[in-house]
Amino acid sequence: MPSDLVSILRTAKSAAYSGGHVLHRYWHEGVELRDKSDIGGKSYDLVSDADLESQSVIANLITEKFPDHELMGEEDLVGDTGAEHLWVIDPLDGTNNFLHHVPHFAVSIAYYRDGIPTVGVVHNPISGDTYAAVRGEGASHNGDPIGTSAATELSTALIGCGFYYDRGAMMRSTLAAIEDFFGHHIHGIRRFGTAALDLCAVANGMFGAFFEYKLSPWDFAAGQLIVTEAGGKISDAQGNPLGLEPSSVLASCPGLYDAALAITSKHHPA
Repeated sequence: MPSDLVSILRTAKSAAYSGGHVLHRYWHEGVELRDKSDIGGKSYDLVSDADLESQSVIANLITEKFPDHELMGEEDLVGDTGAEHLWVIDPLDGTNNFLHHVPHFAVSIAYYRDGIPTVGVVHNPISGDTYAAVRGEGASHNGDPIGTSAATELSTALIGCGFYYDRGAMMRSTLAAIEDFFGHHIHGIRRFGTAALDLCAVANGMFGAFFEYKLSPWDFAAGQLIVTEAGGKISDAQGNPLGLEPSSVLASCPGLYDAALAITSKHHPA
């Protein structure tokens, strides 16, 4: 692995662990969550001091090591998406799980070089699970190499899904796609509420596929590299390449991608 990528991977892991330490502390001490829509609590999109402090710790660590790099993050970090060096940060993916004390949430950190995902790290600070990938170097779980499922039939697969905050047409589209998947005799549907870890579940062969009809780039930036380096396929839910803007997402092992895409594209919301 080139020495510059060794340094970037080391920094990404250190930043993920540091952000995770913040989340771990709030997990045990407690924290008040607020709706990003401010008053009313209608968006179900939550933020807390844990998110903000985690992102601050992550950003400071990366900036200290690479002061000329751009940073883009969920909590008001607006980086130049056209920059040569761009870090995409989610300091707490799975906020609702965090709120309800479900120990399934993560820090997600990706490094893009010239618009291409090059390093990705996803870390669950409660379980200690850490997924990582470097472009061209494969993907790992806690240091061990991983690969996607060898499934070639939906009837042998477990499928993951996610729901955006919208509880109208987009939810109905998701439910219609789930019904269609069940019509292909899948083993089951799982909705764990943390897209970054759901993508890692595809990379590690637990899910045959995962889909969600709207995610932000920090939700999938690291996970998409981990999926592809594990041998999987990832796109939006209509088969188009992912960029650095909000998008639907479909990730799959190679043998199920076409069948999963036929379902997710059929029910894709307008």
